[in-house]
Amino acid sequence: METLLVVIFVLGYLAITLEHNLKIDKLIPALAMMAILWALMAFGLDGFSSWFDSGAHHLMENFGLLEHEEKLELLEETLLHHLGKTSEILVFLLGAMTIVEIIDYFDGFATIKSFVKTRSKKKILWIFSFLAFILSAIIDNLTATIVLISILQKIVKDRDTRIWYAGLIIIAANAGGAWSPIGDVTTTMLWIGNKVSTAMLIEHLLIPSLVCMLVPSFIASFLPAFKGEIDVEEEEPLKSKFGPTMLYLGLGAIVFVPIFKTITHLPPYVGMMLSLAIVATFAEIYSNKKISISSVDHESDAAAHHSPVHSALTKIELPSILFFLGILMAVAALESLGLLFNFAEGLKQSMPLMGTEMAGTQVSDLVVLLLGVGSAVIDNVPLVAASLGMFSEGLDDQLWHFIAYSAGTGGSMLIIGSAAGVVAMGMEKIDFFWYVKKISWLALLGFLAGSACFMVLRYLF
Repeated sequence: METLLVVIFVLGYLAITLEHNLKIDKLIPALAMMAILWALMAFGLDGFSSWFDSGAHHLMENFGLLEHEEKLELLEETLLHHLGKTSEILVFLLGAMTIVEIIDYFDGFATIKSFVKTRSKKKILWIFSFLAFILSAIIDNLTATIVLISILQKIVKDRDTRIWYAGLIIIAANAGGAWSPIGDVTTTMLWIGNKVSTAMLIEHLLIPSLVCMLVPSFIASFLPAFKGEIDVEEEEPLKSKFGPTMLYLGLGAIVFVPIFKTITHLPPYVGMMLSLAIVATFAEIYSNKKISISSVDHESDAAAHHSPVHSALTKIELPSILFFLGILMAVAALESLGLLFNFAEGLKQSMPLMGTEMAGTQVSDLVVLLLGVGSAVIDNVPLVAASLGMFSEGLDDQLWHFIAYSAGTGGSMLIIGSAAGVVAMGMEKIDFFWYVKKISWLALLGFLAGSACFMVLRYLF
């Protein structure tokens, strides 16, 4: 039965990876895989000899001796446990996405365009690289990429030049998301899973992530694509006078979440809901002012402007939320049978060790580097979800910091390897092989430079 479960997981994984070839949204195989795995586990419960206690993080003894009713009760408790942990991530993401859409409702991100005053291609490259690096740490790398490419489309007219900038934005956004607990969904998973803390994550990954961004940007600045000047369009007036206010309020509210967690020790989604409530309150107030000032004539126009919260909720990426639900619960099924735990133990014994001391055990740096390379080929969410079930190291163990870096930045090596890359591919119609030829080598150099920096700093401090 275990073999059948693994085969189904691999087939589901392939369907997710080949999403563009099959022309089937990846949420469909993820949800189907989740439901089928748990259903087969329920049917074949009496045939399993081991069970993994996720709370205590060890294999249960004498599971095979339990009665069928006791096993069924344990299955339901385990399913509820994993659903609870997964829901924490999903509710957190829903809150963050809604705040970002509320900012966009007031055209708040247009404020960032005012930062670009130069016509030099090289200077614009550095401006957007640093903006992507900083912004992705605050509002996540996916959203930062959408925002910056939208701004880029208003500044750079020539598409051939613009896709070069888009490629470097992908690298910088993924690097920026790796060192922040709210910058990338995989880092958020590790943070909510109590594997990393905010302060230690920033302390260990800020410099390696910065190196990962600086090296490709520095090399690219000497390439022909970034020589000369561009024609900058005249600046358009802001659609709403409350845009800048909502931008700073929204970003501040998201940054407040880790502070709230540190003070209260409550799960991050609680702080995110508080932040959403505050931002939504101001959005409603400003929206009402907007109506009274603009003297709306038609009732339909008034309804459209009445609730920015409702408008934001219609625009959030629900397919992504359902995909995360499916893949995380599918991985949880394999974890519950101890398959991931046993796989991790096998990796530790078979992979060549490079001498990394971690909590009394040795885990190969090569395993984590391969995880980073793997995240370029397949989605990094299931890879990190699997690592949560594979390794039992404690809070702020350096293994988790390295996993956060590798999974977060490794996806830049292929345009389909990260959410930022996929959305940029869609917005600018970037060709897969163009990216491989022009950008992938830059991303690889950045990834390796950042990895080397992490290892050096780890041994020095």
